[in-house]
Amino acid sequence: MSPSHLRPVRRRHSAAVRLAAVAAAAALALSACGDDAEDTEEDTGSGSDSSSEGFGSIAVQLSWIKNAEFAGEFIADDSGYYADAGFDSVELLAGPVATEELVATGKADFGLSNAISTGAAIANSDFPLKIIGTTYQKNPFSILSLADGGNIQTPEDLVGKKIGVQDPNLSLFNALLAANGISPDDVEIVPNGFDVAPLEDGQIDGLVAYVTNESLLVAGHGFDTVDLAFADNGLPFVAESVIATDETIENEPEMVKAFLKAEIQGWKDACADPAAGATLAVEKYGVDIDPPLEQDKELAQAEQQCDLLVNTEETAANGLFTISDAMIEDNMASLAASDLDLEADDLFDLSLLEEVYEENPDLKE
Repeated sequence: MSPSHLRPVRRRHSAAVRLAAVAAAAALALSACGDDAEDTEEDTGSGSDSSSEGFGSIAVQLSWIKNAEFAGEFIADDSGYYADAGFDSVELLAGPVATEELVATGKADFGLSNAISTGAAIANSDFPLKIIGTTYQKNPFSILSLADGGNIQTPEDLVGKKIGVQDPNLSLFNALLAANGISPDDVEIVPNGFDVAPLEDGQIDGLVAYVTNESLLVAGHGFDTVDLAFADNGLPFVAESVIATDETIENEPEMVKAFLKAEIQGWKDACADPAAGATLAVEKYGVDIDPPLEQDKELAQAEQQCDLLVNTEETAANGLFTISDAMIEDNMASLAASDLDLEADDLFDLSLLEEVYEENPDLKE
């Protein structure tokens, strides 16, 4: 979808949001290993201490700031789907943070991440995690460039270019190069946060970005943008995937199913009415973000993620959050390209999602 309908905005970049989020990530990542785990768990409300009436309160770790990326979660909360499922409250924790670590150590009951990051946490840190469903059928990562600048349309166009890469995404970028037979020596990697200004100012030729976020933001600033999508260039993998620990899956299956049902309901509504999720992001859940979220950009993101990433022919047939066998094979190939040696059963457990649809066939409608 072309974002050309977006009006130009005055804001140059989202550095303040990004830097604040990165600072929060560092602080939370450190606390994940500290002795204050009990206090943190109490503060966030994590840990699904079930009452006789339901599942109590839980915490869900989001992968990013509270923008329209999480429209389905906002609607599930605001419309009462979480409450109807038996939760006293569901706290949505803003990222970016060390999501896998926080879920593995019990500081969040569920997290939203992607197959590469979760696979790396399992393979390298032996975290007992599984993906139990996914919002995005395709990952939204891209190399964002300007048409009158880097103009990176093919992987071969990366050669000789300066590419801004965030530290958490370095291994992912290297996997993109490997998948396309490009040596890291042929590309100049420029350490970069999540600031789009260096791209707009011509200091770098390309930037690791989200097609549904930074790409829309830069287009909204009046630039003609080009996206080299990871998913279409050797690295197809699921993203905004729900992760949980093996212990939670085994010991609290009804709680997990209740959460997945509410998530599906929220995302069905979010894609049926993208404006509703965008408005909730701007006016309620992301109201404290500085600089403020903008309705036009959030609406474009809400529409684009549903059109490009959430709804596919497979989800139309099988239901939202499902992951087909063919897609799992593609994900495992992407992990192999990232030098992660895992079997599908090490990363995915979709058994409870299957039960959700068996028990609630109307969710596919």
